[in-house]
Amino acid sequence: MSQFFQVHPENPQPRLIKQAVEIVKRGGVIVYPTDSSYAIGCQIGEKNAVERIRRLRRLDDKHNFTLVCSDLSQLGAFAKVDTHAFRLLKAHTPGPYTFILNATREVPRMLMHPKRRTIGLRVPGHPIAQALLAELGEPLMSASLIMPGETLPMSDPYDMRAVLEHEVDLIIDGGFGGLEASTVISLADGETEVIRAGCGDPSLFGEVAH
Repeated sequence: MSQFFQVHPENPQPRLIKQAVEIVKRGGVIVYPTDSSYAIGCQIGEKNAVERIRRLRRLDDKHNFTLVCSDLSQLGAFAKVDTHAFRLLKAHTPGPYTFILNATREVPRMLMHPKRRTIGLRVPGHPIAQALLAELGEPLMSASLIMPGETLPMSDPYDMRAVLEHEVDLIIDGGFGGLEASTVISLADGETEVIRAGCGDPSLFGEVAH
């Protein structure tokens, strides 16, 4: 049975954030809000938790997980960032964008795309996500909360509770979430390509891939 915390979306209660991070550190899987949609996350390198997310979302090994980071300096430990990428990241973070970048050796192999050695990275602006990251002191390994067979992320925390209460360890209710996942932009290999149009304005990065 998962726990259900009602956390203030603008002024997250430190006690609840601390308890949420303790669940993550014990290998738990949590659902939490970001500035695009709700996400499902766990600690980096927590193999059992990663497998639980894969099963829940029915993801294959080609799915790029996202490392949700507190800021650009944290992101730089996990991705190779050239000058062009840095300028784009600086201009558009924090925000509802996920960037696909070439991974550094710090990234566990199980989180990377198996053929391309890439990783998705994101710096969210949502106060709850930022509070979790500050307390945890490292990125949260995450995926959008889009259930199998659905195209839109779940947005109502009470629906999440009904569907996921035996599947995850904690659901953080930060109010209704967005109905669009983040916009995904690949900056790997020096090219800029919009992979998925979502919550963030994709036209800032050029044409959308079809």
